Amino acid sequence: MKRISAVFCLVSALLTGCGIKEPLKGSCDIFSMDTYMNLQAYGDAADAALKKAESEIIRLEKLLSVTDVNSDTYKLNASHGSPTEVDSDVMELIRYGIDMGSKTSGSLDITVYPVLREWGFTTGDYKIPTEDTINEILKNVGYNKIIFDNNEVTLPEGIEVDFGAIAKGYTSDRIMKIFRENGISSAIISLGGNVQTLGRKPDGSLWKVAVIDPFDPDKAVGILETANKAVITSGNYERYFTGDDGKNYCHIIDPSTGRPAENGLVSVTVIGESGIMCDALSTALFVMGRDRAEELWRSDQSFDMILVESDGSIAVTDGIADSFKIESRHNSEVISNES
Repeated sequence: MKRISAVFCLVSALLTGCGIKEPLKGSCDIFSMDTYMNLQAYGDAADAALKKAESEIIRLEKLLSVTDVNSDTYKLNASHGSPTEVDSDVMELIRYGIDMGSKTSGSLDITVYPVLREWGFTTGDYKIPTEDTINEILKNVGYNKIIFDNNEVTLPEGIEVDFGAIAKGYTSDRIMKIFRENGISSAIISLGGNVQTLGRKPDGSLWKVAVIDPFDPDKAVGILETANKAVITSGNYERYFTGDDGKNYCHIIDPSTGRPAENGLVSVTVIGESGIMCDALSTALFVMGRDRAEELWRSDQSFDMILVESDGSIAVTDGIADSFKIESRHNSEVISNES
């Protein structure tokens, strides 16, 4: 994450042609957590709500950055096995990461950061590590090795955490909480592509969220109509490099192998009420592959998903099948609750 956030906020009152005042719209553009963010809120309190949301984003970034020497996360990673007191937000993320690691059988692991760094995804110094190097680093990967007690966390020597797979989802949930507390009932935010909506549009219609085509990121595989939901995607087109062998390597690491995940999926979109859940699952399901993703969905239908496979076909869970309009050029099918 980058430590400097550039913020631009604009609030404007809109008048219709007949002179009827429409809800105030606030729009805030931010660069934070190493990504561009856009927040839009409607209502008389839009300006105040956006300013509070902006402050919360900056506060969380200062806590969660793995590169800021003053952050709780940096201090924790540099603790060399000593118990370290952390902020309640950091503790909440650690607890959630451990729970989700267990729920996904390790497909999401908040301690995979050393592997990401070795591949160069955190530094830009890309390389393909040797199997011996990967195996050595994997000895220091394992969410179940984290020890916590009240507000103290102990990371065994060599273990490091990174909240990249859940931080933006956690942040979007906090923003929505701020909006509700300030009387906002209609809003949409995008944190580097992580979209979350509050209520419906001011005119009562549903929000329309495009799901990017991983084979042509300038286009969409379809449009989802939604309200009060997070819509979060992980894909192999977002961050990758081409190795000397001519092969593309994406940033989503399979913790069981220490290598970029290759399980037949090129994009996973998760839709649900919780931003942090959707953020975590979009990564975990990508690692799992379609069969295991379906198994998890059938065991816990608190979310829906859109899976794009390596052959370009699309699979959509039946909970959103009627609200997701797929571009006709794609083959598609509906995943039902019947196994």
